[in-house]
Amino acid sequence: MENKKRVFFFCMMLLCINCISVFAKKGTQTLREFNWEPIIAAIIAVESNGNPNARSGKSVGAMQITPILVAECNRILEKRKSKKRYTLSDRLSVSKSKEMFLLFQSFYNPHNNVELAIRSWNGGMNYSVKGTQRYLQKVMKAMKK
Repeated sequence: MENKKRVFFFCMMLLCINCISVFAKKGTQTLREFNWEPIIAAIIAVESNGNPNARSGKSVGAMQITPILVAECNRILEKRKSKKRYTLSDRLSVSKSKEMFLLFQSFYNPHNNVELAIRSWNGGMNYSVKGTQRYLQKVMKAMKK
């Protein structure tokens, strides 16, 4: 009888571990699995209408990246012990701008929340919902085109 209890307990433990791993994976996707391209394309359309040389104040490039974002990306890279660094002129490169977006999302938005991504791109990580609502609506509309 004691062996049956042990076998039952062991089977239940395996079942619980399997369920936990399934539920843990179900709600999250890694950055590699998530397709950010439609969101990035919509942000580029809203920010610069696709112009990689666009300038507005301190914001530059197709994604209108600020010096503060470049510095933050470099801080993230340093924290991850990477030797790679971005320069202010990298904002004029669409591919490097996309890299910075993905790096920022991987650090601050690991669960790939689209609304958080859009709002934080416009208002930073301390954005206000009211202050980013119009931007969110513009990007969401551009995604539907």
